[in-house]
Amino acid sequence: MTGIPTVVSDVMTRRVVALRTGAAFKDIVRAMREWRVSALPVLDDAGRVVGVVSEADLLRKQEYGGGGLDWYGRARDLTGFRKADAATAGELMTAPAVTVPPDTGLAQAARIMARGEVKRLPVVDHAGMLKGIVSRSDLLKVFLRDDQDIAEDVRREVVARLFGPYAEAVRVEVRDGVVTLAGRTPETALVPLATALARTVAGVVDVQCALTGPPRHPDLDPDLPDPQRSASA
Repeated sequence: MTGIPTVVSDVMTRRVVALRTGAAFKDIVRAMREWRVSALPVLDDAGRVVGVVSEADLLRKQEYGGGGLDWYGRARDLTGFRKADAATAGELMTAPAVTVPPDTGLAQAARIMARGEVKRLPVVDHAGMLKGIVSRSDLLKVFLRDDQDIAEDVRREVVARLFGPYAEAVRVEVRDGVVTLAGRTPETALVPLATALARTVAGVVDVQCALTGPPRHPDLDPDLPDPQRSASA
């Protein structure tokens, strides 16, 4: 499936603004506003990603700096209190940063974002050097694929490989990313596998399976009811 986004490097933003650990509070706010982002990676002197500063980190100063919070309440959130008194990116950042390598699969990146409750991930090489940023919206780009392209991939990568010479008997339709598989297959055992594999095709939203097995032969299976004869009775 050449040309189809499957890993983080296919969809990430390569032009990225980053901060040094000594970046001042107001400069961070200006950078976020100018670049219209809610978080920025922080680099050490060697250019390695060491943390991330988010709007939530910056808002600690507003949250804890306005007074009205007793010392007991502050002691319960020492990290927040410490960030409220921070003035540089190195003091504000959340570390270590949650990062991914460029060859991370899109589904895996989505799971990492969900588990870490973050909206974007710095993409780094084996040495920790920044290569790009992947955001939630980047991961969703794959769902903008044309239905026709998705259908072609399902036919080629799933139906043709799974059913071989019987592939022509399987119909593939795609509407708004929802794949419908219909027709007859030589082996009913392949039906769940076909559904599972179709879900892995880039851009697929859901799979509806209406595949059935080969027609029955009542003369060869006398102990089994003939559905067509039963329906006409």
